Parts: sequence; structure tokens; C-alpha cells
Amino acid sequence: MLEPVDHVVTFSCPVPIRDYPQVLLAHGGGGKLMHQLIDKMFMSSFSRLSFEDCHDSAVLPVFSGRMAFTTDSYVVHPLIFPGGDIGTLAVNGTVNDLAMAGARPLYLSLSFILEEGLPMETLWRITQSIKRAADAAGVTIATGDTKVVDKGKGDGMFITTAGIGVVEYDGEISPGRVRPGDAVILNGDLARHGMAIMAVREGLEFESSIESDTAPLSDIVQTLLKEKVRVHCLRDLTRGGLSSALNEIASAAHVSIELEESRIPVREDVAAACEMLGLDPFYVANEGRFVAFVEAQDAQRCLDVLRGHPLGAQAQWIGICVARPEGVVTLKNKIGATRILDMLSGDQLPRIC
Repeated sequence: MLEPVDHVVTFSCPVPIRDYPQVLLAHGGGGKLMHQLIDKMFMSSFSRLSFEDCHDSAVLPVFSGRMAFTTDSYVVHPLIFPGGDIGTLAVNGTVNDLAMAGARPLYLSLSFILEEGLPMETLWRITQSIKRAADAAGVTIATGDTKVVDKGKGDGMFITTAGIGVVEYDGEISPGRVRPGDAVILNGDLARHGMAIMAVREGLEFESSIESDTAPLSDIVQTLLKEKVRVHCLRDLTRGGLSSALNEIASAAHVSIELEESRIPVREDVAAACEMLGLDPFYVANEGRFVAFVEAQDAQRCLDVLRGHPLGAQAQWIGICVARPEGVVTLKNKIGATRILDMLSGDQLPRIC
């Protein structure tokens, strides 16, 4: 097992600063403001190094076995939303992509594209969210970069990440491992992330607040694997929601997936919000939900393990894989009628992750 290193390198080498302005005033890569920004905002939050250790690259240990590597970009609008912000999303989203490969996340990189005029208060809040999310997920921010672009060119902030994790699970986890007879297990309710963002955008108010479900899934997945549940495939339900994820897997595995609508949890306020906006909750993005494809004889044990974890308390066995027709996902409703859940040609909701 790989042990974390004592020292890692983050960002560019800082210089001492006295104060920083309320907003980003100019673009450019090497000026005094950028050095102040790096020192005050980023080095103080993420670095474990002394001044003389600074370098342009992170130096990480080489380890035997298998490694998972992923990259992603985050362009969510608004930057801050109920239950999270773009920083929380960037960490959790990258951690979750690694977790879906069965990997234990270790290191992340962060690249910030900041728009001139962004309030420093906003940047500080998001930086601190990144720190808390990384600590909660047990990952180290190992390296990064910062650029400032002209006003009107960056919509506040964009974040690009990369993540490295170690795969300690002996088996293979991939869509190609899915077989007819596999059970489809969901870890919780759907559509909260997308509806939390849309509620802010549309100015909707509900009796109860809808908050994003964003969360790191690495611990619950590692718990599942340590219990030796025979997992064939894992997939987080981000852009395109449950339907898009299952269509991708059905197509890759050459199986059909049959779902029971009555088993799929959707909160009443989330369902009402979806209906109000003309959206289908099965296509709405989530940031703390995943499906596990497991051998049918392990389905109940999988449920028991998931329900013993805070992120799996609402876990449900929602469907099963069958041989024919290939690449089709169907949903049986509460009165017994069946409809096909197709892959959307585009995003139902743009700019939500």
C-alpha cells in the first residue's frame, strides 16, 4: 500500500505580501499581484512546503501496481449554490471519477482560470471550500496553476483538475464486465444537484431548501470493495443523470437494463421542481450518486454495506441486466407500463458541473 509523502509541491514560488486588493484588477502571469494571489490565497491553504522548496512540478513517489488517472473541467454557474460551490464540485467530481475505477484517490492538481474583477472574497471562500473538500476526501492538492483573463472572458472562474489514485482492488471494474443477471444498485435519491442550481437560477422558493448532493464517494466505494462484494462496474451519475449513465453502460456491455420506477428515490420537493421546469429527474445531474453493477447473489450484501454508510442510507436495488435487446434501458412505472429511457442528444441543463 502506498503511504502518503511528507512533502509535496504546490503552485509557483510565492513572495511575501502585505495586503491584497478586493478584486482581481489585471491579467497576466508573472506580476506582483499574481505572486500575492498565489501566496495569500493558495500557498497558505494548500502548501506543506517552506519557501525554498518551491518548484514548478510536484515530485511524487513511484509505486507498484495499478494507477488511475483522470482529468475534468468545471464551469458551473452560479459559482456558489446551495450545498456547495465550484471548488467543492471540482474536488468531489475528480475524487469520484477515480473512485468509479475502484481507486483510492491520492493527489489532485488544480488549474484556475480567473476573470478580472472577481471579488477576492469569492475566491477566498472557494479556496477554503477546496481545502475542506480535499481534507474530507483524504487527498493532497499536489500542484496547480493560476491565470487571470480579461473581464468578460471567464465568467468568474473555471477550474480544471487532474487526479491520481492507486487501485488496490484485485478485480476489474469496467462496463465490459457487466453481464446479464447483474443487479443495479443505486446509493441514494436523484436530481438534487441539478435542481439546487436551477432553483437559484430561476429564483424558485420551496418550503424546504434543495441542496446539492455533492460528496466524495471514495470512502463508500472502498468500503464496498473491502467487504469483497463482487462489483462488475461503477458509474457516477453526473452530466445526463441516471439515464445517460445506464445507456452508456448498456451499450458498452451489450445488455439491456430493466428498471423499476417505484424503487428509485426522488424527493418530493425535487420531483415538484422538476415538474415545474419540465424536466425529467432521471436525466438531471447528481454529484454524490452512483450505480453499482454487482452479481445478483451479492445484491443484498451490497445493499447492507451501502446502507451502513452515511452516503448509502437510501440505497436501493433498482433494476437488473438482461441479454436482449442490447443497449436498451427501460423503466417500468407504478402501474406496470414500460417506457424506454433514451440517451439525450444534448444536456437538459447546461453549466451545472
